[in-house]
Amino acid sequence: MTVSTDYTAQEIIVVAGAKILEDNKIVFVGTGLPMVASLLAVLTHAPGLIPVFEAGAVGPPLKHGLPISVGDSKTFTGASYVKGLNGAFELTQRGFADFGFIGGAEVDMYGNLNSTMMGDFPAGYGKPKVRLPGSGGASDMAASCERTILIVPHDKKKFNQKLSYVTSPGHLDGSPGARQKAGMQGKGPYRLITTRGIFDFEEKSKRMRILHTFPGETVESIQENTGFELLVAPDVTQFAAPTVEEVRLIREVVDPNGAFVKRAAK
Repeated sequence: MTVSTDYTAQEIIVVAGAKILEDNKIVFVGTGLPMVASLLAVLTHAPGLIPVFEAGAVGPPLKHGLPISVGDSKTFTGASYVKGLNGAFELTQRGFADFGFIGGAEVDMYGNLNSTMMGDFPAGYGKPKVRLPGSGGASDMAASCERTILIVPHDKKKFNQKLSYVTSPGHLDGSPGARQKAGMQGKGPYRLITTRGIFDFEEKSKRMRILHTFPGETVESIQENTGFELLVAPDVTQFAAPTVEEVRLIREVVDPNGAFVKRAAK
């Protein structure tokens, strides 16, 4: 396979997300890049992947192109069943979602996500420095899916010791059994994909750990752009650049109109 030298940060995130998804698993798909990654996975190595969308569609083949929202008619076409929002979350709460795929604007070392507001809480909630889109169904997904895959743009302002607001729970404070004590199920954050690399969460401490660096990045460069101390896996490797075929699929088949994956400026 020929490696591409012409790819964007969003495209390598999509490829990484697709490769993490496994065939014949159920994935609860959030809006945006998770949709692109899920469809790319179906077209490459996971034809049996079963996507679930918040508006209630389960198992659509996505043969009519990329949905632009969780309620797009493309999510319903050919679906195994459509049961509405409550049905989709009931499925998740009953333990039938292997992966939840969500994004956020801010993350801490335990994989807790903020997509609500930036500022000092509680005073900042009414008058935040920045008002973000909010949870949607992300908090429910984070609380109920067996494992979650997170996407966060990587810079020091977004990787903080303490979040302005916890929208979607990760491993909470990292203490043993914290999620279960809070009434959640599932194992919580499994992987984090950023614009600099791929991370997991160390089994005992639940702290964020560098697993793979993206081309051009090092453990040192990633740490320099993170607002807390990262753990480092003993066998960190460089994630391979997207192939020419993967980039072609994203640009020509999965998201030809650039709805979520923006084209590089010429």
